[in-house]
Amino acid sequence: MRPEIDLGSLRDKKAWEYLVRFVFGGVVAACTGLVSHAFGPVVGGLFLGFPAILPASLTLVKRHEGRAQAVEDARGGRLGSIGLVAFGAIVWGAAPVLSPVLVLVLATLAWLAVDLGLWFVRFGT
Repeated sequence: MRPEIDLGSLRDKKAWEYLVRFVFGGVVAACTGLVSHAFGPVVGGLFLGFPAILPASLTLVKRHEGRAQAVEDARGGRLGSIGLVAFGAIVWGAAPVLSPVLVLVLATLAWLAVDLGLWFVRFGT
C-alpha cells in the first residue's frame, strides 16, 4: 500500500480523539524526561526516536479505518523513528564540537536523508 495524504479525514475525528493523542504524547515526553533525569541525557536521548503519539494514533486509526491501515501507519512510524535516531546521533556526536545552528542543520539533513532513503527502499520511485 503506497502512503497517501487525506486531509478530509481530519474533519471526521472528534475532539476527544485529539485530546487522547495530546495527553499520550505528553505522558511519553514526561517519561522520557524521567528516564533522562534518572539515567542521564545519553540514555534519555535514545527515547527521542520514539514517536510519542504513535500508539494512541494507531488505536484510533484501527478503530476508524481498520487494522490494515493501522499496520501501514505503524510501518511509517518505524521508518520515521529510524530517522529520529539518526537526528539524535548527530546531535549527540556533534553538539560538543560544533555550533548549535550547524548541529541542527546537520541533524536535520541526516534525518531527511535517512527517511527519504528508507522511503525509496520501501516504496520505490
